[in-house]
Amino acid sequence: MTATSVLGPLGGMRVLEIAGLGPGPFCGMLLADLGADVVRVDRPGGGFGFVPAGLDLLNRGKRSIVADLGEPAGVELTLALAERADVMFEGFRPGVAERLGIGPDVCLRRRPGLVYGRMTGWGQRGPLARTAGHDIDYIALAGPLHAIGPAGGPPQIPLGLVGDFAGGVYLAVGLLAALREAQASGRGQVVDAAIVDSAAHLMTMFHSLLAAGVWRDERGANLGDGAAPFYGVHLTADGEYMAVGALEPAFFREFAARLGLGDADHLNHLDPATWPELRTRISAAFASRTRDEWVEVFAGSDACVAPVLGMREAARHPHLVERETFIDVEGVTQPAPAPRFSRTPGSVRRGPSLPGRDAEEIVRDWLG
Repeated sequence: MTATSVLGPLGGMRVLEIAGLGPGPFCGMLLADLGADVVRVDRPGGGFGFVPAGLDLLNRGKRSIVADLGEPAGVELTLALAERADVMFEGFRPGVAERLGIGPDVCLRRRPGLVYGRMTGWGQRGPLARTAGHDIDYIALAGPLHAIGPAGGPPQIPLGLVGDFAGGVYLAVGLLAALREAQASGRGQVVDAAIVDSAAHLMTMFHSLLAAGVWRDERGANLGDGAAPFYGVHLTADGEYMAVGALEPAFFREFAARLGLGDADHLNHLDPATWPELRTRISAAFASRTRDEWVEVFAGSDACVAPVLGMREAARHPHLVERETFIDVEGVTQPAPAPRFSRTPGSVRRGPSLPGRDAEEIVRDWLG
């Protein structure tokens, strides 16, 4: 087995991450899961305080060194590491990295082939570029937040998934794309990854539907946003929920039969005019049994029905157990690396590193 096979598909890739919040650390975790050697430059005093450093799973698989970017020695250490990195990224507001002395111009002068990523909410230019914001603000402006929620109700916050962490995935894709080009051209470049851009990009299909006149620009009014009773969630007798996604006629027929709605051919489920009556019948049926009873009813079927599980429950589901979708690392249950690779699998090589713990090792490995 080669070293790359052990480390994953990104084995041998060096990534320098300037510690930050949300999408940046998620990007670094994703690259580390896939085998990259990710070195995180932490600020003196450690992390950002949301969870203890030893439980911050976004920092799993990385090594940490501390550098005070307010001091010349800390800046020089960071630049020395940048000279030996394939990829570097930061999550400051525009202009901050330049003010600290670690902006892309100085880094690219010292390493012309470097890929330099910039992870922000609003991007590097535009009227809002230098203003503060959080995930909810970016997805509000880009459109996703407006589209999520019940008819007549307020927008619903989709955790940080659509903004923060999807933004981190876009950063990772951008860095890898730029690295591939740099390996061919010998020239690095700057990747401007803005959450507001990625949130808008995620809405591409819905803009297509809107342009075609088959999507209404309002909540709870469309096929796929909860308006259709056969694509949504329903309360069970024990206060739990079942999720239904029986869109296609064949799937809906099986769903209707197992739910006890009778012959589905006459129901014309794709006609919105039938939805109020269908919702009443479907909701009443689900309310007659517990969630686990319905799991048994729909087991092994193509009805596209699943129980709505909590985080702890999800880790125990037989399908996810067999796939090892969740793993235990140093006593902490967490999602396994994704996606899967047949020859060079990703892995979690270490738990979250404490700030500065790996300084001696990093200096030896990167700086000699």
